[in-house]
Amino acid sequence: MNGNDFVKFFLRTPLYIFMGDTMLITVTGRKTGVKYTTPVGFYRDGDTLWVISSRDRTWWRNVKDGAEVEMRIRGKNVKGFAEAILGEDAVSAQIIEYVSHIPMAAKGLGIRMENGEPHPEDAARLAKERLFVKIKLNE
Repeated sequence: MNGNDFVKFFLRTPLYIFMGDTMLITVTGRKTGVKYTTPVGFYRDGDTLWVISSRDRTWWRNVKDGAEVEMRIRGKNVKGFAEAILGEDAVSAQIIEYVSHIPMAAKGLGIRMENGEPHPEDAARLAKERLFVKIKLNE
């Protein structure tokens, strides 16, 4: 059992409450039709979830052009429509928004804070390595 397997197991139990803003996302392979489930961190803005990911990961490629996804969030199964945000300017702007919502993420991402605001040059640098997946929740 690797780390992701442990997190996936944990998020399916009543102990999910200790995992904070971590959810399971299930995407369907564009070419294979196989379902893939992976744990990801997120933040919520109204009826939209934002997930930051490394460009090196592969799961997000299945939502590159937009796709339905299933999620397990705080003990509930929900569905939504996900699309990858890849443009570096858009990702940089979203990184600033992300760190504004979750300031303690700045250090782990290598973002310097100046007067309580994320440093734009750090966000631009990070946008070359990261992307966001925007998920609109189904009502």
